[in-house]
Amino acid sequence: MDDNYYMQQALLEAKKAFDKDEVPIGAVIVINKKIITRAHNMTEQLNDSTAHAEILALTSAYNFLGSKYLPGADLYVTIEPCLMCVGAMYWSKLQRVIWGADDEKNGFKRITGNNFPFHSKTKITSGILKSECIQLMQAFFKQKR
Repeated sequence: MDDNYYMQQALLEAKKAFDKDEVPIGAVIVINKKIITRAHNMTEQLNDSTAHAEILALTSAYNFLGSKYLPGADLYVTIEPCLMCVGAMYWSKLQRVIWGADDEKNGFKRITGNNFPFHSKTKITSGILKSECIQLMQAFFKQKR
């Protein structure tokens, strides 16, 4: 199991969001090569603008572990996190954050630029299954137009 495998799992979550008419973003959190939580966007279903896949996955992981920090965890998400989600990731002290496609409109980099908003020990990887992540988002917004 590698980054591609775990991103595929996040894409399965994103497809669940797509099927529920939610922006198709999915996330999984992995510790010791085991997925401990899965989530997808639920902002429409919960009527909550903070119900992003990353936030839901973090909350579920905290509850699962009984801990407020996740220093040995990797978070895989299909699209570059927004600033709100990155703030939550900062406090979680994740080991790694891995995303598929950048989000030029709503991603954290649009606001932070070259500043590193993650915890200093967090490692970042991007571009995993990028084209698959982009295709799902494009298909979603194409059907909205």
